[in-house]
Amino acid sequence: MILEAAAKSGSSGFPSIILIIALAFGAMWLIVIRPQRNKQKLQKSMQSDLAIGDEVVTAGGVYGTVTEIGDEEVRVEIAPNVEVRLARRAIAAQLTEHEPEAAVATAAPLDPSDEDEPRLDAESDEKNPG
Repeated sequence: MILEAAAKSGSSGFPSIILIIALAFGAMWLIVIRPQRNKQKLQKSMQSDLAIGDEVVTAGGVYGTVTEIGDEEVRVEIAPNVEVRLARRAIAAQLTEHEPEAAVATAAPLDPSDEDEPRLDAESDEKNPG
């Protein structure tokens, strides 16, 4: 439509073609490049926040628990007494969720006297035999 308008006005089509190319590159940047950069930033952040004991999944689909962390590599236990050495960038996802420290500090302690839910232990069976 822009090309048709430029052709009807009798002006040169060169500036409008440059505008179309610039708009195409801008759209490509917004649709493809920017989300990919955000994804890479989140992946790098996740890999740097790994801690011993975290459950992870590798890029190859192997699930395991982090047992040792180095600068460029991680040791992951994939079965009892079976550890593999992986590049840190091979960790695809962290399955263990870490709570922010502020949320842990402000969390209310559980009140054991709260009887909203029925208890299923021996003590409650003795009180209510039926």
